[in-house]
Amino acid sequence: MKRLRWRPRRSATALLVAALTLVLAGAAGVRAQVGGPRALDPNLDVRTVTAGLSQPTAMAFLGASDMLVLEKATGRVRRVIDGVIQGTVLDLAVNSGSERGLLGIALHPAFPRNPGVYLYWTETRSGLDNAVLSDTTLLGNRVDRFVWDGSSLRFDRNIIRLRAIQQDAGQPERGNHDGGVITFGPPGKKAKHQKLFIVIGDVGRRGQLQNLPDGPFGPGVPDDQFGGPEPDDAHLTGAILRLNDDGSIPRDNPFFRVGGKMGGEVGENVQKIFAYGLRNSFGLAFHPRGRLWDEQNGDDSFTELNQVEPGTNMGWIQVMGPVERISQFKQIETGQGARPTYRGLQQIRWPPERIADSEEEALDRLFDLEGSEYSDPEFSWKYEVAPAAIGFMFGRGLGKEYENDLFVGAARTVTRGGHIFHFDLNGGGNRIKVDDNRLEDGVADNLDKNDLTESESLLFGENFGVGTDIETGPNGNLFVVSLSNGAIYEIFRRR
Repeated sequence: MKRLRWRPRRSATALLVAALTLVLAGAAGVRAQVGGPRALDPNLDVRTVTAGLSQPTAMAFLGASDMLVLEKATGRVRRVIDGVIQGTVLDLAVNSGSERGLLGIALHPAFPRNPGVYLYWTETRSGLDNAVLSDTTLLGNRVDRFVWDGSSLRFDRNIIRLRAIQQDAGQPERGNHDGGVITFGPPGKKAKHQKLFIVIGDVGRRGQLQNLPDGPFGPGVPDDQFGGPEPDDAHLTGAILRLNDDGSIPRDNPFFRVGGKMGGEVGENVQKIFAYGLRNSFGLAFHPRGRLWDEQNGDDSFTELNQVEPGTNMGWIQVMGPVERISQFKQIETGQGARPTYRGLQQIRWPPERIADSEEEALDRLFDLEGSEYSDPEFSWKYEVAPAAIGFMFGRGLGKEYENDLFVGAARTVTRGGHIFHFDLNGGGNRIKVDDNRLEDGVADNLDKNDLTESESLLFGENFGVGTDIETGPNGNLFVVSLSNGAIYEIFRRR
């Protein structure tokens, strides 16, 4: 197999399975907050825009003080005006087991002239809201286009259906690693040139898009009871997809020509891929200058922040974190490090003992789609810190020092009641700048899962709960959706 081109770490001045995060956030056992949310910068303050929501996951602004908010487990799209919940504009029958549910929203870039509203959600077979893991279809994760008429959402068309079922022999049934964030971009381009980006996690798969060219069992052996390891409809997971607003495939996608040569269902799916080799992500966002970024949740180690270029192979399952740290990745995941209870990579079909013993071996194992390029993350944490949403600050609403910068929410409340990290980026939006010399290598060498050692200079806020969406509002302030607190917060500059 031809070795992929490797784009090494950019001068690195430049994050648990996330499977537990949203489940725990909605459960009664989540650790209670101590005090309300606050920004650590004394020039900034926080106010509650609205509360009383049920596990909100994402939001979209219709106007200056008018927004649509999704609820994970109820399947309701709520309209909030001036901080007051007006009612429900759409109610979907969702399967919210584990990380499933009503997860992502994106307005058409020409909205409201084009009234399209896109939703990522998990359907039920029964037509009832529930968390029964078996009550969904194989392709139960779906993105649909709805039409906004000023007071409600009307179904227009399905854009894509994606894998939801995890029923592997010898393992407990699961419903995690569904991804769910959708967005149009890049910003700044005319609406007709913006595309719909969709992130789906690996859904527990172990096939070609997880960098196992012959699957977990070798040539000719299916990945699971539904076939594989090729990315047919049942195995199109662990990827960022790029589609036109009607669900068709852009001809300038990085693997359009490659997929065309393959033909069939697999080839058509390859044509949809913008990047692959993802474990799971709760955060996907465009920098104001047009660069696409994501966060990727590690298992026990090497949570990542990535700049995603067309055709990127992010390395999972062969690599997490910088490839030069491959020995640490294997040591932690096999339980041979300082925390021997950590081990597994979730699926028994490809245990962590199979992780490569050298950089060269790991890179040689990657699944090579013609034109793909492996890329080290821009930043990572040695042990998992369970990030969630990411968002960029558009404009100077919080001050010039925060313009175009990156903010990262938490998928758990165990550290600082739900922290927010802040990353200073260069003007082009393709480099992270750090002030702490311990971070010059692009890795925070924390001491354990959820430990923030070497992240002290990145802390921006605390007590925000599970932050599932971060957006710049029409007024230029930063808005944070808190799933665990059932609230939306606004961060603003003191006058």
